[in-house]
Amino acid sequence: MEVPDQPLSVATFEDLAVPLFDQLYNFARWMTQDPTEAEDLVQETYAKALRGFSTFKPGTNFRAWMFRILRNSFLNSRAGLKTTVPLEEEDEEGISSSEPTPERALIAQADRETVQRALEELSLPFREILLLCEVEEMSYEEISQALGIPIGTVMSRLSRARKALRMRLVTQFEGVRDVV
Repeated sequence: MEVPDQPLSVATFEDLAVPLFDQLYNFARWMTQDPTEAEDLVQETYAKALRGFSTFKPGTNFRAWMFRILRNSFLNSRAGLKTTVPLEEEDEEGISSSEPTPERALIAQADRETVQRALEELSLPFREILLLCEVEEMSYEEISQALGIPIGTVMSRLSRARKALRMRLVTQFEGVRDVV
């Protein structure tokens, strides 16, 4: 979301920031593992962004700027702590009608749990880059801006994260196969 070169105002901030709320909350939820803490983190992000909006450079990527503020706020709050980031909780109200058999539903749930466990084992840099790319569908350029790393690092880290996830999934599926 590039911002044209124009004077910045609170109204401009609102127009740019409000549509990002759900994406920022989702990212915060992954990082904090706690809905209440995620809400606080997003609120802090919006407050910092509004205070610093005069420093935002028109013509640059506002979305990446907001994600960077959120990520930095999170990292500052966790300085020195080892953190894990789970997948957002699935709504377990039941299985959709597209799942015709209980067996398919059980397999699908087991697959989600296996992927979640594998993701939880990844380091924070790998989890966050997978989330930004695969879930938030950010471009490499946006990820680069949000994380403050070169595009080449984005590409190599994403490749390593995917490989690490794949290896963990293979290991976990082999463990399941050995039990059966």
